[in-house]
Amino acid sequence: MRVISGISRGCKLKSPEGLATRPTTDRIKESIFNILAPDLYECRFLDIFSGSGAIAIEALSRGAKEAVLIDNSDKAMAVIKENLIHTKLNDKAETLKADVFAALKVLGTKGRQFDIIFLDPPYASGLYSQVLSAIVELKLLDKNGYIVAEQSSGDDVAEVRGLVNYRIKDYKTSKMAFYALEENDD
Repeated sequence: MRVISGISRGCKLKSPEGLATRPTTDRIKESIFNILAPDLYECRFLDIFSGSGAIAIEALSRGAKEAVLIDNSDKAMAVIKENLIHTKLNDKAETLKADVFAALKVLGTKGRQFDIIFLDPPYASGLYSQVLSAIVELKLLDKNGYIVAEQSSGDDVAEVRGLVNYRIKDYKTSKMAFYALEENDD
């Protein structure tokens, strides 16, 4: 696993040992970032269920202004911090080692908003809809921002009040669902 492009291009990244973390493959990561490329420069990026931190690190390497990385695993957080230092991107990143809902609540309480939110919860965890709902309720997504949610290719795309699914990108074993805020006629 490596950083594909940007200022940290070619840096090798570590991944937490064990089966608890399922890193996004370089091929899928490259495909996702080809889609995200026009919106990355100076964006505020949130990576939920960060694992190794590879997605947020790629965003920072490609020009994101800042990234917040959330994971509740001690092993994952140690690897994330090591990867941030190794890529020299730690000054643009904030890490939160906490339960996802507690971390999102902290961000919401601080009035934080993000242009791109990436989430990749453990498959079959049942957390997709709950996390997407929390993002909406806590107003974490900028009105012009969007969410990219990675999930198993066999799972149905979640329908969440306040969000509209506007794109699905299928891969062999996973898919990415893209969401934006529903437009209100207030």
